[in-house]
Amino acid sequence: MKLASQKRGRDGRLVVVSDDLAWCVDASPVAETLQAALDDWIHAEPQLRALAENLAHGSVPRMRFHERECAAPLPRAFQWADGSAYVNHVELVRKARGAEMPASFWTDPLMYQGGSDSFLGPRDPIPLRDETWGCDFEAEIAVIVDDVPMGAGPDEARAAIRLVMLCNDVSLRNLIPDELAKGFGFFHAKPSSAFSPVAVTPDALGEAWDGGKLHLPLLSVINAALFGKPNAGVDMTFDFPTLIAHAAKTRPLGAGTIIGSGTVSNRDPDGSPGRPVALGGLGYSCIAELRTIETIADGKPATSFLMHGDRVEIDMLDATGHSIFGRIDQEVVPA
Repeated sequence: MKLASQKRGRDGRLVVVSDDLAWCVDASPVAETLQAALDDWIHAEPQLRALAENLAHGSVPRMRFHERECAAPLPRAFQWADGSAYVNHVELVRKARGAEMPASFWTDPLMYQGGSDSFLGPRDPIPLRDETWGCDFEAEIAVIVDDVPMGAGPDEARAAIRLVMLCNDVSLRNLIPDELAKGFGFFHAKPSSAFSPVAVTPDALGEAWDGGKLHLPLLSVINAALFGKPNAGVDMTFDFPTLIAHAAKTRPLGAGTIIGSGTVSNRDPDGSPGRPVALGGLGYSCIAELRTIETIADGKPATSFLMHGDRVEIDMLDATGHSIFGRIDQEVVPA
């Protein structure tokens, strides 16, 4: 089942979307918003699935589905916590700013709590006030969970995963070092994130979803050129149940909490950092990784961060080449 929020008011209007992303049906008789559905999932889910089945059979009034009309599936959420499940990425970006990586990072997940009151829609521009801030994209997988009790273990966390979606976790790289030096985490360096047009129930992902990881390439394109295609199920040190359980260690998680994977990142088969697509590698899900590789090879980065007018696209295709979640497609614009 695929769900989306068409732009309307603060929280959008919930629609059920056909598997091919061509059609949708108004879900307001079941729940006006996705958050309302999540708050009463045990009753809302079977009704939403019935709508999805009727939509597939053409037995309900339907509308054309347009990704450009979508807000994020949750236009605002009670909580957005982003992990760093791909430790290869953590190692590279820390190396870029001259920071050592503690050994504990391989056994204890990193996680930060981001702003969740104003997510960007999948086709909304990325507003950037100052190009010197080092605007970067970060292509990720994210899950939306049901209520998770404090102290939940991985099995309980796995059972709470309701929906899966894609994310662009925008980062302002040149603001990060000074913020982290204060010892109190990100704030200015993490503006609003964007999410894919649709969120998908895990069962709809078929064999690509193993209960904790999504085993498909995540495609990133900058200015119409393929930038990365790493597999989201490879080199994921911490799966989603582990990340969710980590987030719930000292607090319960409310229905509608979003947990991010962090930037998807693959090593080369020989264990070395990934290579650019142009050199036969899988590329990267953020510019910072490429800049680190350039620095290792040449002593300095050659690729600039995103500038006004640059366009970023993030997508994931099924085995037949069709988009699963719809495409994130954003232009960087002056704020």
